[in-house]
Amino acid sequence: MRLYSLSVLYKGDPKVHLLKAAYDVSTFNFFQRSSVQEFMTFTSQLIVERSELGSRASVKEQEYLCHVYVRNDGLAGVVVADNEYPQRVCFTLLDKVLDEFSRQVSKIDWPSGSPATISYAALDGYLSKYQVRLPRD
Repeated sequence: MRLYSLSVLYKGDPKVHLLKAAYDVSTFNFFQRSSVQEFMTFTSQLIVERSELGSRASVKEQEYLCHVYVRNDGLAGVVVADNEYPQRVCFTLLDKVLDEFSRQVSKIDWPSGSPATISYAALDGYLSKYQVRLPRD
């Protein structure tokens, strides 16, 4: 069971843009990591774009499950996980992250924000904390 990415996006009009993201691509071949990360970013944006405000969904994309939550205010979160990771835990994580993000980052900054301009450092910690570590043989 594994989490690969955790993203916060803004579903604006006319397009969706990434505000902040954390990735764990350590299980991939070194030469694949950047393309896997790009795929996750692109897929997250596409899923948010196709989701309605106020909706939650789980979408299968290749061997991943993408869990998306788009709030009524346009703030959205996406978790990319493997097929075994519990859906309920993903949505609990998204609720927590989006609530905290909306308290720490002013709503005025959402439409024009980018990963470089948004100051919110908790995503890497959440990605690590919610990672299921399997014991090694």
